Amino acid sequence: MSSGKKALKDLLQQSDNRNCADCGAPDPKWASPTIGVFICLKCCSVHRSLGPNVSKVLSVTIDEWAEEEINAMVEVGGNNSANSIYEAHVPKGVKPGPDASLEHRTKFIRSKYEFQEFLNTGLKISNNAKGTLQASPSKKMSFRAPSSSSVPKPELPEGAIGHLKITILQGANLVVCDMLSSDPYVVVSLGDQRAQTAVQNSNLNPIWNEELMLSVPKDYGPVKVQVYDYDTFSADDIMGEAEIDIQPMMTSVMAYGDASMFGDMQIGKWLKSHDNALLEDSVVNIVDGKIKQEVSLQLKNVQSGIIYLEVEWIPP
Repeated sequence: MSSGKKALKDLLQQSDNRNCADCGAPDPKWASPTIGVFICLKCCSVHRSLGPNVSKVLSVTIDEWAEEEINAMVEVGGNNSANSIYEAHVPKGVKPGPDASLEHRTKFIRSKYEFQEFLNTGLKISNNAKGTLQASPSKKMSFRAPSSSSVPKPELPEGAIGHLKITILQGANLVVCDMLSSDPYVVVSLGDQRAQTAVQNSNLNPIWNEELMLSVPKDYGPVKVQVYDYDTFSADDIMGEAEIDIQPMMTSVMAYGDASMFGDMQIGKWLKSHDNALLEDSVVNIVDGKIKQEVSLQLKNVQSGIIYLEVEWIPP
């Protein structure tokens, strides 16, 4: 391991970096060397939408890091150091939690980094190569924390034991199916059930953040994930597929029952192997009394393509 990689690993092990800098979700696997913070997958999606001039996002485990990017993270010193600047004056109740809605999360992150609303008076951060602080008036935006929203829980079909809420977060490096791009959408299915996201026009790195719901039968199998390119005048082209083995999630559900009785902790793991599409091990956690699992899938039967999603168990 290079000295730079070791420094990044050591920084990630600091107690303040074991939770997302923006929402507090455990075990963040992403970082913004532009800002110097470690963040979770959901917040990563919002950071990407800000553009690399505000926040360049890299995976701690997958991406290759340049030496200057590692040095930038080390120089900031971690989430606590960054938040002491970016969250110097955050109003009570404004900062989102791990289960915050996309609207709440987006407004907070834009206020924090793009508009720099919570800095000490007179400070404005210039994201140059050294990330220096410069004194100048900061641009403000009105921020009010919205109420959380989600897909309504459907009626439980006869013979089902609960629901899975599958949040399709984003895709990366999807294949080109049209002249220059593709119009992707994601379909998830379990048995005869099928749910799909909206179409993202001309986008090979789409951000969906859409919640889809599937009921889980007693004799469940894997959840199938398929990505298609929408075509107006012909059949939609397949852009790759993968499967989610929900057995580790269901084993954890059966073992722990009412998750609201436990604190935040890891309770299971789906291991990466040559037999599945995982980019990395997928951990099952209890977060705020809910059983959740972040999943990163390398799409099969295509040259490239990654889908990032989150699975949450919804009890009957």
